[in-house]
Amino acid sequence: MPGPSPELVEQLYRTPPERFVAARDAAVSEARRAGDPATARQLARLRRPTVAAWLVNLLAIHRPELVTDLVQLADALRAAQRELRGPRLRELSAQRRAVVASLVAEVRKLAAAEPDAPPAGKLPLAEVEATLNAALSDTEVAEQVRAGRLLRAANYAGFGEVPRPQLRLVTADEEEEPAAERPARRPGAQRTGPETAPRTDRAAERAERAAQRAARAERDRQRRALDRELARARADQERAEAELTEATGQERDGADVLDQIETELAELERRRAVAEQDLSRAKLARRAAERAVTVARRRAGEVEAAVEALAAEEGAADAGGGPAD
Repeated sequence: MPGPSPELVEQLYRTPPERFVAARDAAVSEARRAGDPATARQLARLRRPTVAAWLVNLLAIHRPELVTDLVQLADALRAAQRELRGPRLRELSAQRRAVVASLVAEVRKLAAAEPDAPPAGKLPLAEVEATLNAALSDTEVAEQVRAGRLLRAANYAGFGEVPRPQLRLVTADEEEEPAAERPARRPGAQRTGPETAPRTDRAAERAERAAQRAARAERDRQRRALDRELARARADQERAEAELTEATGQERDGADVLDQIETELAELERRRAVAEQDLSRAKLARRAAERAVTVARRRAGEVEAAVEALAAEEGAADAGGGPAD
């Protein structure tokens, strides 16, 4: 199916937002003159990005390798979250902050090279940073960022360690038996002789078994509590993901409706321009006709006056030259 070339679309999204509409409309007119209405319609549906989205698009267009690194980091973060790898997740979270900071600095450099970019103090770098963070957690946003077709800034959806009360990840270095599970020791207990040794050993064994049962019961209680908390967290996650899906669909539908309205408005503006030209020509024709009517009326009046004068002369001649008796 014919359509605009990727180079043309990239050129439009490289254009500063204040000049985007004019550049897009010029491309639409060029496609129509070339006899390519399908391309003209697709170009007319392209929407103007915000300044923050334009800056992110510049990053994707001029430094695609940096955006690729960002997407790879996002994949690594998601994998670490799924596997609950605490140390790796903390390492990647620190790396995320450093990468986003470096990308924001690169965006500032790219904006400085653009003659029509806002002043450095007015650049929406906070929105740029939020969008890059969102790309780390939302694959759809990441794809828009990588394509350089972003229309508006996005919000950070959340990555990294989420504080949970009384929860922690245990690593291989932290497998030492908790103090609560160690056998209880009776301070001062000692063997005093052959008769007291068996009794003391039996008491110590009973105390150890009791401590082990208590430790198992405590672990079971903790496991049940964690299972309940995990179930609630997963339910909250599913509900949030469903709400996100619904909201994303509503946003996409709204954007489609707005695109259609903008296309219709563009067509109405074209028809209005044609109608204004037709009206202007009609006004000129009416004025010319009015001048012609005025001239014709004046000429008719002059002829009527001449006819009346001639008739009066004929009447006078007839009255003065009649037959004699």
